[in-house]
Amino acid sequence: MEETGSPPQAEGEVLATLSAEELLPFEAPPDAAALEEARLKALIEAIVYITDEPLTAQQIATGLDQPRDKIERLLAELVTEFDRPGCGLSIREIAGGYKMSTKAEHHDAVRNFVKTLKPALKLSLAALETLAVVAYKQPVTAPEIMEIRGVQGAGVLKTLLDRRLIMTAGRKNVVGRPILYKTTREFLIQFGLKDLSELPTLKEFEELRRLAIPDEAPAPEAPEPEPSEAGGSA
Repeated sequence: MEETGSPPQAEGEVLATLSAEELLPFEAPPDAAALEEARLKALIEAIVYITDEPLTAQQIATGLDQPRDKIERLLAELVTEFDRPGCGLSIREIAGGYKMSTKAEHHDAVRNFVKTLKPALKLSLAALETLAVVAYKQPVTAPEIMEIRGVQGAGVLKTLLDRRLIMTAGRKNVVGRPILYKTTREFLIQFGLKDLSELPTLKEFEELRRLAIPDEAPAPEAPEPEPSEAGGSA
């Protein structure tokens, strides 16, 4: 006995009868909360990008009127996202806040590129040596710095004070009560350090020393009075 009715459709014929919408996988539309969080994360990224000073999670939370724990979570997500190999920038915790900068592996290439655009602004060799002494021996006095370097350095100390890389830190309780010096928050920012525990090794400082502006023909530095006890804030 022959079967009646329409023959079964081939698979291709069945697919041909489906609409494009039916063939695409179903994706639920993002909810309002997810969209708002994505917008907030993008806003945090933009804020970190445009500011020169590292921003703390509390500063961002206060400015955006958001809970601090939420800002900290989104910052952590941004740090992870920017840590991917395909990103040339990173968001790092520096000097107690968050700052966007180029990745360490690109520093040499970026530095060489910048040199082609304008003369590089560097510290002199004397200034860099003095800064290294202050960084590793702080708090330290001008006579102690002179003993290590072997030359007077009041003029160099003034330069470092003017650039806010060092600041005064009271006076040492010895005869004459000489002024003590220590590095500043600006020092951490300029060198990309989270805190002093991340100070570069002596070998890395030697590399910075090699890149410094060579000092002119040495001339004995005349003794100068110590800079006044007015430094920047940490």
